[in-house]
Amino acid sequence: MTQTNVVPEDADSATPAPYFRRDESRFVPNETGRGGWGPSLSGHVVGGLLGWAAERAVDDPEFQPTRLTVDLPAPVALEPVEVRTQVHHDRKRLRLVEAVLTQGGTPVARASALFLRRGPQPDGKVWSPPVRMPPLPAGEGPEPSLFLRTYGWGTEMQNPDPGWADTPGPKYTWLHDTRALIDGEPVSAFTRAAMSADITASLANWGTNGLQFINVDYTLTLTRLPEGAHIGLASLTHHSHDGVATGSAVLVDRMGPIGSAVSVAIAHSGFRPHTKPPAG
Repeated sequence: MTQTNVVPEDADSATPAPYFRRDESRFVPNETGRGGWGPSLSGHVVGGLLGWAAERAVDDPEFQPTRLTVDLPAPVALEPVEVRTQVHHDRKRLRLVEAVLTQGGTPVARASALFLRRGPQPDGKVWSPPVRMPPLPAGEGPEPSLFLRTYGWGTEMQNPDPGWADTPGPKYTWLHDTRALIDGEPVSAFTRAAMSADITASLANWGTNGLQFINVDYTLTLTRLPEGAHIGLASLTHHSHDGVATGSAVLVDRMGPIGSAVSVAIAHSGFRPHTKPPAG
């Protein structure tokens, strides 16, 4: 078994390196999975791996991934991880799955995923506030990864107000992660949504002094899976007091809203956004 803890970026490859490479039962992270809070994995990479594992535990395509709650109680080191799943409820219209991420045998993150069987849509209309997103970025060619597109790189394409990073106004972003999560694995629509939902805390909690709250959990809810390569987020709410914050956002694809996300965060400084794309 290889003793490599972190996979270096392949600068010579035309295809961006995946966030994880398999090593028997372990997943070895690529250095591009590092988040903005220090030498640890980004929450969107952690949540993506947990969502990927939970989805694999449900073998019926008629079940809709409806809710994913990701707990991030501690930094996940840039070291190999393992993930296990357990189905707690397997009923006719509902399946509940738990996924746990471990390092050195110690749990470092976990998720609960709810799957519901699809069925007939009831008649009638229910009110919901309209969502106005900025236009999708032009072109369909290779673009920087989700994390980079969100923080300070090409933000003029993401939000109708070019000065959004230092104003208290509403925030919007279109996300398109061009990296595979795991080598040799296509990124499913649910995995992309799971990764995107982690951005809720940053989008909702970014204020006039930048990002001063660190995400400790997030919950994604979906009425349908996203279509296409882009997922958009529009911040809905931010509330904070005594260093504790909650934030929410609506998720959309090019067809319209697909669900929403909410996060809980705690006051913390030291966020350092990436300012340029890594090699590869």
